[in-house]
Amino acid sequence: MKNLFKLKQLTLGAAAFTLAFAAAAADKGTAAEAVAMVQKGVALMQSVGPEKAFAEFNDPQGAFVQKDLYVMCYDMAGNNKCHGSNPKLIGKNLLEIKDADGKFIVKGLIEAAQKGGKQWVDYRWPNATTKAVEPKSTYVEKVGDVLIGVGIYK
Repeated sequence: MKNLFKLKQLTLGAAAFTLAFAAAAADKGTAAEAVAMVQKGVALMQSVGPEKAFAEFNDPQGAFVQKDLYVMCYDMAGNNKCHGSNPKLIGKNLLEIKDADGKFIVKGLIEAAQKGGKQWVDYRWPNATTKAVEPKSTYVEKVGDVLIGVGIYK
């Protein structure tokens, strides 16, 4: 009887873990979703101009904040123009910001945007949901003198 009770506990625990993992995975954006969001952002910026696009990107209830995905924009000097997750960063120069391994993140985003305009940049960053430093990859495209990026946790 004790073994049957333990087996039921293990089964329920495994089921709860599976459901929690599935829920967390459902809240994570995919690479395809990140690329699509950047492309949608590029189209918006081209149609309404940077200032109106930045306002839309910064709206936490808007179309550019979904799951754990959000748009961030930088000019080529490293000044943050929009940030769908952390509005305190807007207007700040983040050129020198480094990841957990000492890699320059914004410099990397700018270099990628200047090289080909459409590239992925890898780094390690604290996940706001899990609080752990995790591998992250941000897709960037250059529009005029600004880059638009959306990152995913791997």
